[in-house]
Amino acid sequence: MMRRTRALALAALLLSTPALAGTVPAAAAAQAAQTGPLRILLTNDDGYDAPGIQTMLRQLTAAGHDVTVVAPLTQQSGSGTKVTNAPTLSVKHPEPHVWAVDGTPGDAVAFGLSVVFAERAPDLVISGPNFGLNVAGVATHSGTVGGAVYALGHSVPAIAVSTGPLGAPEPGPTLAAMKPASDYTVKLIDRLRSRAKHGRPLLPDGTGLNVNHPVVGADGSGTARGTALTTQDPQPVIRSQFTHTGGDTWKVTVGADVLPAKKRGDLEALMADKVSVTPIAPNWNTGPADFARAGALLVGLRP
Repeated sequence: MMRRTRALALAALLLSTPALAGTVPAAAAAQAAQTGPLRILLTNDDGYDAPGIQTMLRQLTAAGHDVTVVAPLTQQSGSGTKVTNAPTLSVKHPEPHVWAVDGTPGDAVAFGLSVVFAERAPDLVISGPNFGLNVAGVATHSGTVGGAVYALGHSVPAIAVSTGPLGAPEPGPTLAAMKPASDYTVKLIDRLRSRAKHGRPLLPDGTGLNVNHPVVGADGSGTARGTALTTQDPQPVIRSQFTHTGGDTWKVTVGADVLPAKKRGDLEALMADKVSVTPIAPNWNTGPADFARAGALLVGLRP
């Protein structure tokens, strides 16, 4: 626990030091930056034609990246890391760079890595932006995070992106927040590229990022107030209640019971209108070294 606290303190110092904000030595950046567009597999859990993934596609493409959508055919929220074991899978190919997989985000990423990117793995998997935050206990059940986790398990760098208010998402502001969330993701990718050693992955093997962007302003188009490297708040958030209605039937009521936010957790950051960036791993465990490395990558990043 002491080592983890020290690592978080170091990351917080790096992220907040004015002298380091926005600075990347020109020589180091020139030596480290990869050349050419990144080959990105873009997925989500809201469906391949959802507004969020379409916004992210536009912003990544405008930034010059080579993006291929491999995402669920239908809404798959809450599917977590589930992958199918069915003998067959239906996949549609409506456009040259779009694949719609009739399954979970994990199925979509699995198909993408095995078929679409069979000859060479993508440089990066982006999952989202999700309609609604994936923080605290919600992240564990998130299909958005699940898609990223599948990629991480196959040594492909991955970032999950979500946006929404602390509470039930309102369609207007949340949809508007998809653009600042996507713009932030483009800046984050630029930062990772500038810090990666030539020819090396954008993130340490087995370490990904769960990015949650707040809804800022009444219309959702505002800019976040900074970046915070966070832990996943341990509270469950989602609480399910069951009422017996007779026979084999039970009524299910799902609600949110948000407790006071933990220090340096994702909820605390979002309450302050900051972008929460939480290191994730395919085994759901991140250690002090992961936080130190992620902290170094995020120095000076501004929304």
